[in-house]
Amino acid sequence: MKLNKILYFAGLCVLATGCNDLDTEPLGNIITSTQKSDVIKGDPAMIESSVSAIPSTGNLFGKILGTNQHMDFGYPAILAGLDSRTAEMVSDVIGYNWFSEQVEFSDYKPTSRLTRMIWGTMYNQILAANSVIATIDSETKDPLSMYYLAQGLAYRANSYFVLAQSYQFTYKGNETLPCVPLITDKNQNEVASNGAPRATVQEVYDQIDSDINEAIRLLEESGRISATARADKKFFNASNAHGLRARINLVKQNWAEAVKDAQYVIDNSKATPYSIAEVSKPSFWDAADHSWLLAVIVEESDRVVTIGICNWPSMMCSFSSNGYVAVGAWRRGSKKMVDGLNIDDVRKGWFLNSNGKSPNLSAEQQAYLTGAISAPSTPAYVNVKFDIYNSNFSNPVCANDMPLMRIEEMYLILAEAQAMGGDAATGAQTLTSFISTYRDPSYTCAASTAEGVQDEVWKQRCVEFWGEGMGYFDYLRLRKAIDRRGAGFAPAQCFNIEPNDPILLFQIPQTEVEGNTQLGANNPEPSKAPTPVADVD
Repeated sequence: MKLNKILYFAGLCVLATGCNDLDTEPLGNIITSTQKSDVIKGDPAMIESSVSAIPSTGNLFGKILGTNQHMDFGYPAILAGLDSRTAEMVSDVIGYNWFSEQVEFSDYKPTSRLTRMIWGTMYNQILAANSVIATIDSETKDPLSMYYLAQGLAYRANSYFVLAQSYQFTYKGNETLPCVPLITDKNQNEVASNGAPRATVQEVYDQIDSDINEAIRLLEESGRISATARADKKFFNASNAHGLRARINLVKQNWAEAVKDAQYVIDNSKATPYSIAEVSKPSFWDAADHSWLLAVIVEESDRVVTIGICNWPSMMCSFSSNGYVAVGAWRRGSKKMVDGLNIDDVRKGWFLNSNGKSPNLSAEQQAYLTGAISAPSTPAYVNVKFDIYNSNFSNPVCANDMPLMRIEEMYLILAEAQAMGGDAATGAQTLTSFISTYRDPSYTCAASTAEGVQDEVWKQRCVEFWGEGMGYFDYLRLRKAIDRRGAGFAPAQCFNIEPNDPILLFQIPQTEVEGNTQLGANNPEPSKAPTPVADVD
């Protein structure tokens, strides 16, 4: 299994940079797993560096594609790439846009950069998680060991959840289809030597369920219920682990369980939604904010920051003077989406209007975006949702944290699951209460059927989590066509892609196909990118 051998050793290298004394004896000999377990029994804190290495695998520069590929900046790059495939994030196919392949859907080949990013990043995280899981006694009663073991299990569950949604159609109705190879702490050495077949969708979700259920048990029993400190939000606690399980249950259409998980997060996380006032200006850059549950935590000293322009704010923050947006790779909201928002909806101001203005901007911010400071001048519908680091124009540092889960999502999951579980009226009421309180005082959900409420929730999710990497998987989960008509795309990228089109799935990377003799057939390769359709006003 050629690629996984590479990832196996890459994972060991990542862990070696964090494990220090736990991995080597004073004379340089390698410590065995059994010896590690003995050390940890005496001092569980010794594994802390290995645990910290798990989320760090998603925040590295140049580890998958190489340092000459400026989209190789970890998990946030994957999220930006997925968003670029949707109908809600509009950008131009130009040399400065590292996600042009996603805009034009020319990334369907097994050699594409994004499939290599998804596969490499998630399996590296799985291998880092496996190392922690293998080291800690699964029957431990030590609260710190339980917390650390839960990190490995929860991160492994999330990684397989991302892979499952990238390489096969959604769970319901596709349970027997081939998905991705399962590599765990039990079989990873054998897999590295002999390869592994694609497990079915059902088998992958069984592993996801097993991991997240056990992680939640460990976190609850160890008393790790919530986190308010910024630094702790890169780790799982009982609340955001329930949030992950709520997402999983939504995909599996386990409506009653999704309701329970979402309600648990609302009741126990201590997180509260951003108020209308708080998001009446560019925001969403600091994990210390009270609505964030899980995040990629970025420090000024991280290589993705010190490299300069190879990071998420360089590609996404319209105020970043040290980035690709400043030279024309703007990220715009769909014209149809933005124009369709009520005038009272604060999120309408997350984007410039057709005249290039937003009521959410200060005079300095507006001047920057209308060309008095920036060049070239900013086009209509450019996003102003995300603020610059420290809200400081004079600071060119791109060290924004990246939100992975916010409490707002739990209210939307709750509304959808209530409706689809048989109580459309309650779902509509939950949605109305949330949106009218926190985003648009004039909002009322008029839908009366379960499917109608679900569709309205989807529309709200498209706006609320724009740019946060959640939109593409919603299209797949809900079997929605990616209809870009009226969104503002260039004619060559104006597509209407049907929900069962094979181009929506990524192909497994060519290196894995060549190196893993047990893999079996890859996903079908489309003959070409989608055919553009006539646009509408």
